[in-house]
Amino acid sequence: MAIFTGAGVAIVTPMKENGDVDYDAYGELIDFQIENGTDAIISCGTTGESSTLSHEEHIEVIKYAIERTSKRVPVIAGTGSNSTQEAIHLSTEADKLGADGLLLVTPYYNKASQDGLYEHYKTIAAAVDAPIILYNVPSRTGCNILPETSLRLAKDIDNIVAIKAATGNLAQESHLMAMADGCIDMYSGEDGLIVPLMSIGAIGVISVLSNVAPKQTHDICAEFLAGNTEKARQLQFDALPLVDALFSDVNPIPVKHALALMGKCGATMRMPLSPMAPAKEEKLKEAMKAYGIL
Repeated sequence: MAIFTGAGVAIVTPMKENGDVDYDAYGELIDFQIENGTDAIISCGTTGESSTLSHEEHIEVIKYAIERTSKRVPVIAGTGSNSTQEAIHLSTEADKLGADGLLLVTPYYNKASQDGLYEHYKTIAAAVDAPIILYNVPSRTGCNILPETSLRLAKDIDNIVAIKAATGNLAQESHLMAMADGCIDMYSGEDGLIVPLMSIGAIGVISVLSNVAPKQTHDICAEFLAGNTEKARQLQFDALPLVDALFSDVNPIPVKHALALMGKCGATMRMPLSPMAPAKEEKLKEAMKAYGIL
């Protein structure tokens, strides 16, 4: 059974001006998401600035998300690392806290072989009971899980159940789904490709766009899943200018600025992320206005 279908939000981690996690704002964002139809909360992913959280903060943010969500929707915890032992530590802690699933990015920088990737994920999976979503985003990690490796993992290991596909390579994702025969679920990892990936079998998206447009992103998926492909396609087209603006700078810089413009949280990020250039922020504001969320 799928961990979730539809639109899961790769939620930001709000921070105060001094850089501390702003849990009040985080709780309000979680409530805003659930009230507007988001199908799952993904805590401490890339968009949640997991790479600059300490281990203690990382676990505390996941714990807060689980408690605040209070079983209203599934919570998937981002617990990946380029160190297998570190990923085991984060994953076991999230599993004990009651996360509904784990999102495990490929080990970045190391550039592991396909056999190395297999052993990495197999070792983590053996340490937890929670279902695991592989996260393949070569543009950020320098590492690509080939379809054959993803399927080997899904077929060999019971709790590896899905993949977040963010390669931008539709041919690779098509080959994966053609060979899968239902053994692995796919989530789009790119907001500009929700409908194209659902057309080859994806069951939803893990979304940055959902941070600022939760209902609209949910509706893209819901319309497609209901068989209303023309409506879903038009909703996808309508979102593209805003998606482009949200990725006009390094994620999560634009989405944090967008949320600040909406009054949802501050735009503070931890270094090495830096504030958005004024010209880019102005274009983001224009896209948000055109989309009707500002």
